[in-house]
Amino acid sequence: MNIPLFKRLLQNQLITEEEMTCIEKQQHKPASVHWDLLTLLYLGILLLCSGLGVVVYKNIDTIGHMAIITFIALACAACFIWCFKKAPGFSRSKVNFSHVLNDYLVLLGSLLLLVWVGYMQFAYEVFGSRWGLATFVPMLSLFGIAYYFDHLGVLSLAVTNLAAWAGITVAPLQFASNDFSNELLIYTGIALGLGLLLAMYITHKLKVKEHFSSVYQHFGIHIFLISLMAGLFHYEHWIALWFLIILLALSVCYWQAVQTKSYYLLVVTALYGYVTVSYAIVYGLLTMRDEGIILAMIYLIVSAIALILILIHYNKKFKEHASV
Repeated sequence: MNIPLFKRLLQNQLITEEEMTCIEKQQHKPASVHWDLLTLLYLGILLLCSGLGVVVYKNIDTIGHMAIITFIALACAACFIWCFKKAPGFSRSKVNFSHVLNDYLVLLGSLLLLVWVGYMQFAYEVFGSRWGLATFVPMLSLFGIAYYFDHLGVLSLAVTNLAAWAGITVAPLQFASNDFSNELLIYTGIALGLGLLLAMYITHKLKVKEHFSSVYQHFGIHIFLISLMAGLFHYEHWIALWFLIILLALSVCYWQAVQTKSYYLLVVTALYGYVTVSYAIVYGLLTMRDEGIILAMIYLIVSAIALILILIHYNKKFKEHASV
């Protein structure tokens, strides 16, 4: 309903016949279930892939490896053959399928491709002990699929595989044991984050799939800042240097958030900044023993409240700017 008209009705003010007709039309307007159906489709694809994994796990001895691999390959091929027929083709700008179901078939085919490659490696070790190659091949395929079919979800899968390939390649033993305190992994994460942010810049500069820049920005910022914070926690003797580097990076993020009026980027900057500053302050307070523990608890309570108030303030400020 039109908000100004609704307020006038509540205040018992007169409205014109045209305004009343407008209100009646809005009241009888059918509710859209577009996003509900898309959500159900997405959940259906995830449940289908999960169910396929459960069936394979419980019946591996009776079905056989070759039968399972053949079934997955045929299902994957069927998805992509159908989508290639319906796809408008590659374009530097944003394109859409004629029917939204085709987008979900691309996602299903990509997930089945990952399952197929992973199963081939598990059952027959087609890549031998080169686990980096087992992630590198599907990663290239996913990037090609994402750009050809213009699919943000598949691009996210490709970037995730890129991160996995980078971690496995530089430190396979530490990656397998989840030892992320490894210095090489920290520097690899920093380089990967900067590389994704560079990809975002190049996407804008060359005007090739500019809407993909949001995915590169999302992964790039998080990977870069998490890696910097890992360095902050790991190098205790160089805490001041890492603290300054993180603050410099967060300053750039804050400037970008203000320039683009991106509340999401502002929240990310605020949260990472809060964790970084809090770590440095608490680290210093804990050297004071009992008094430091009390002061640290008081600081965490007061600072958390202050952070919430700051985010609320900027949320209102950005909304006001959007309404102008």
